[in-house]
Amino acid sequence: MSVILIIEDEEPIRELIKLNLSMVGYKTLEACDGEEGLHYINNEEIDLVLLDIMLPKQDGYELLPQILKRNIPTIILTAKDRLKDKVKGLDMGADDYMTKPFEAVELLARIKSVLRRAGKEKTKIVIDDIEICLEQWKVLKDGEEVDLTYKEFDLLRLLVENKGNVMSRNKLLELVWGYEFEGNTRTVDMHIQRLRNKLGIDNIKTVYKVGYRMED
Repeated sequence: MSVILIIEDEEPIRELIKLNLSMVGYKTLEACDGEEGLHYINNEEIDLVLLDIMLPKQDGYELLPQILKRNIPTIILTAKDRLKDKVKGLDMGADDYMTKPFEAVELLARIKSVLRRAGKEKTKIVIDDIEICLEQWKVLKDGEEVDLTYKEFDLLRLLVENKGNVMSRNKLLELVWGYEFEGNTRTVDMHIQRLRNKLGIDNIKTVYKVGYRMED
């Protein structure tokens, strides 16, 4: 599994990120300031960096060029929400940007996306007799392709990539349909039911009044 370096000076945030990443199988390294982060960058094999901007000793903007020299994908994490700060980080070469506070589910989804684009994430996921081909956007059951819509595929991918974690209906609606979607969470329920029927599985569990969880 991918190795992710968390460079964040606030210990509660750093530990919470570590916990969420560990739950889905990532190996993590943690640094509390820019100098410690640079040590890991120069001495460890790292697949992705989560980089806070406001760091002691060496801030994120100073550290970012040194990360990019190693061709390590980077997601900036910061409390700053001004447009110019976001633009600066992205213009310098960061792959993505998240403003604190953020939800763990969204962070995990963005990490998966960045790793896939960088070619550092697996392109196939297998659960029982279901094979999910991420690059080809297709799903096989017992070797036979299952006809899924794009939304059904996205739902399945998110649930599988966050296996064991509860995904709320609102979060699934946001990540799959987008912020501008004017429907309601019943849309998610209907798509989940169609997924269950098409795949013939009972791994997608309903969490009462919350959402859904993919289990082994």
